[in-house]
Amino acid sequence: MPKTLSPSALRRVHHIALNVHDMQAARHFYGTILGLHELQDSEIPLTLKDLVEAGKVANFVTPDGTVIDLFYEPGLSPPDPNPTQQFTRANHLAFDIDPELFDEAIAVLHDNQVPIDHGPVSRPTGRGVYCYDPDGFMVEIRCDPL
Repeated sequence: MPKTLSPSALRRVHHIALNVHDMQAARHFYGTILGLHELQDSEIPLTLKDLVEAGKVANFVTPDGTVIDLFYEPGLSPPDPNPTQQFTRANHLAFDIDPELFDEAIAVLHDNQVPIDHGPVSRPTGRGVYCYDPDGFMVEIRCDPL
């Protein structure tokens, strides 16, 4: 039987990344209408700083600390023009894991033949691996640096 992660291995949702067609409208919605804090200056993760400065990414944080990353994709058309259809604008869902369990998580993905998109990658903000769920939705498992 393939090895699995324990129920408590994934600690929390780390961030949600959404593709947006209109960055200005999306920033207004998340920042002004919903009142979420937009990350500024030193709050922006180093791996996204260049994209934020170029206007291609905006980052917001919820009161519980979940980060919402908006990725500007002006040419992106949803698979269905009806916005109530699921996954029309989602990029990926990221789960945070203890750094000491990261390699085990990769082994579990391989052991269960979960398709890997890319990674593991190492960044100043930690390590991550991107895989696909059974419906083709991208999921990231990431950890802070040791």
